[in-house]
Amino acid sequence: MNLIFAGTPAFAVPALDSLRRADHVIRAVYTQPDRPAGRGRKLVAGAVKQYAQTHGLEIRQPEKIIDEEKRLRTDAPEALIVIAYGLLLPPKILAIPRLGCINVHASLLPRWRGAAPIPRAIEAGDNETGVSIMQMEAGLDTGPVLARTRTPILETDTAQTLHDRLGRLGAETLVATLYRLARGDITAQPQDATRASYARKLSKEESSIDWSLPAVVLHCKIRAFNPWPVASTAWRGKTLRMWEVGPLETRRTHGVPGNVVQADAAGIRVQTGEGVLTLTRLQAEGGKILAAADFLNGHKLAVGEQLGDETKSFTNR
Repeated sequence: MNLIFAGTPAFAVPALDSLRRADHVIRAVYTQPDRPAGRGRKLVAGAVKQYAQTHGLEIRQPEKIIDEEKRLRTDAPEALIVIAYGLLLPPKILAIPRLGCINVHASLLPRWRGAAPIPRAIEAGDNETGVSIMQMEAGLDTGPVLARTRTPILETDTAQTLHDRLGRLGAETLVATLYRLARGDITAQPQDATRASYARKLSKEESSIDWSLPAVVLHCKIRAFNPWPVASTAWRGKTLRMWEVGPLETRRTHGVPGNVVQADAAGIRVQTGEGVLTLTRLQAEGGKILAAADFLNGHKLAVGEQLGDETKSFTNR
């Protein structure tokens, strides 16, 4: 097929790579303009642009996609593939490709429409997620679905590990779906809007952990917030970031939420509103990310210490 590709972050790269390797013709790659990042606020290219540069693909970075209507009509693509592009496509653009605009979405639509389907699925404690290949329309992730592929959410999954797995899964499903679409033996199925849920964008304000919540809830939150915004708690007047947690314990013990009940090489066990949570990778303010054993070698965290604001930890009980 003659294709136009639109995407910006790392999640979209496996699909672009798979399309190129499958001998589709990528007429052009649309991606967000370079944005300032880091302490120096230097302009940084997104992962899709970096891939396109490496493989000699034409790169287009308009501020507004509607300005590209004439050029896209000249390109006459059979399909426009959109993956985490970052701009909404107006109806005039959606109508250009013969086979429509095809989106790879990281959830089992209509579950988790919106900006952050991967972390929200983990945070909610979902047992499975997947990718949906959707025919785009004007609404937010409301279009009919051409294909879905499922994958379990493991107890060890973080938003980062699930992101990487879904990126690969999305690429495989997209290539197979385009093949069937070209042959005309696949029909998009409308979504059941009554089952829809919205995955709102993550914010830094969510990162602070409330230890009065049950361990099962906090276990999900800490994994959902890795790699961003990273779950955090107060410790000795500074911020302690929590990157990874150990397996959930079946015992539902009760005590003072936020109280450290054990600290050794296996992890730092913290009492929650219901049950104990084991922290296995941590980062002190201004320090490196460390496994629990290494963290304890450099920080004398004692049993009985309190994490978080003790007065705040009882607010939701």
